[in-house]
Amino acid sequence: MSPHVLVTGSGGFVGGHVVAAAGAAGGVRLRLLVRTGPPPGPGPAAGTPVTFVRGDLAEPGSLTGVCDGVDAVVHCASRVGGDPGELRRVNDLGTRALVEEARRAGVRRFVCLSTAAVHGRGPFRAVRPGEVPYAPGSATSRTRAAAEGHVLAAGGTVLRPHLVYGAGDRWVVPGVLTLLRTLGARPEGRLGRQSMVDAAALGRALLSAALAPPGHAGGVRFVNHPRPVPGADLLTAVAETYGLFPGTVPGLPLEEARARLRGHPVALHHLELLAADHWFDDAPVWDALGCSPGPSFAEGFPRYAARYRNPEPAPPRGPGRAQYTPDAALSAPSASSGAHGR
Repeated sequence: MSPHVLVTGSGGFVGGHVVAAAGAAGGVRLRLLVRTGPPPGPGPAAGTPVTFVRGDLAEPGSLTGVCDGVDAVVHCASRVGGDPGELRRVNDLGTRALVEEARRAGVRRFVCLSTAAVHGRGPFRAVRPGEVPYAPGSATSRTRAAAEGHVLAAGGTVLRPHLVYGAGDRWVVPGVLTLLRTLGARPEGRLGRQSMVDAAALGRALLSAALAPPGHAGGVRFVNHPRPVPGADLLTAVAETYGLFPGTVPGLPLEEARARLRGHPVALHHLELLAADHWFDDAPVWDALGCSPGPSFAEGFPRYAARYRNPEPAPPRGPGRAQYTPDAALSAPSASSGAHGR
């Protein structure tokens, strides 16, 4: 019998890539948790068995039975930004309820998409799992750290990316673009190294963790490409994608850039992000999961250039959709998933 996997957040950024990975792998049956109906998008490859089950992370009673008969859960749904009480209901208490339901149903594997933002702003240089403490700097990150606790207490697996790019990204590259356009210049000076991962590779990693043998240990892993990206390279790639700044445009010292960005919180946030190292070193995770991190950023990013220049329309933001906030830049997956299970 082919494995049966429940996916939450399948209508979001990373959750959609988990569904695509299942379609590409074949031999996987999917159950998608939704609040109102099938998520937008093309869905998995033809021939992949898919069913939908309704449930809302903010309403624990609605989750009864959603895990019955499944072998694994890939939990990508979360809320980013907004009311702290709602963040706790969805990210913290909602995850706890889903973990409890999975345990009651005898699910063998529970995989949770989290974020390196649970460690705060850094700098972080070649940090490995367990080497730095929780230090969340926002209500979003605090509630996602709490969600991790529920998963780990049940023996589950937590995967933490840092910056996620690729098809569907509406925060990382668009945020860097906002920074460059607001400044009208290239920031110069020492910029940090950033751990990054292609959303497609992250989707494969989450699925692989869910399909691991029953005896496979859980725990926390960072899941990024082994090669960190210098901040200057990220700026250059975005500038070239959008045709910004010929060689005659002078650089702008970091302190002057900071001064110019006062009053522009999103642009300033991205500048501060790039000015510090956020390098999480866990290269063995890819061998452990039996999948590839894909090409490096320098090799892989150009294939997305046209999609960034001509983005698909964003899905409507109803009350159950995640709202993008500066915190999301440190948690690609937080920007990856609609709230409550979409």
